[in-house]
Amino acid sequence: QVQLVESGGGLVQPGGSLRLSCAASGSISSIDAMNWYRQAPGKERELVATISTGGSTNYAASVKGRFTISRGNTKNTVYLQMDSLQPEDTAVYYCNALIRFDWSPALRYTYWGQGTQVTVSA
Repeated sequence: QVQLVESGGGLVQPGGSLRLSCAASGSISSIDAMNWYRQAPGKERELVATISTGGSTNYAASVKGRFTISRGNTKNTVYLQMDSLQPEDTAVYYCNALIRFDWSPALRYTYWGQGTQVTVSA
């Protein structure tokens, strides 16, 4: 059973910072890309940042230069450092991972975390 567990959300004032963490556990062979998505009330879920197994990163235009995605030494952990937060960053943030298993190495399976609330307000 694979689990993605997120932490680090909360309430922060505009201009502040938060660091989200996501740890994947279970009988995992390898993890390809790990991603952060967010969903604000009344809006569709959007891709915020992605990092490949080789460390290549991509960001949504709205967060580029303010957010930094990184992976831990074990490669099963991903972080999202969020600086200069603005009210429009308020959303539930979800971790996403593309995972391979020994019993089906040619296929990738998508898993999601439970989400963590980030609220930016004065």
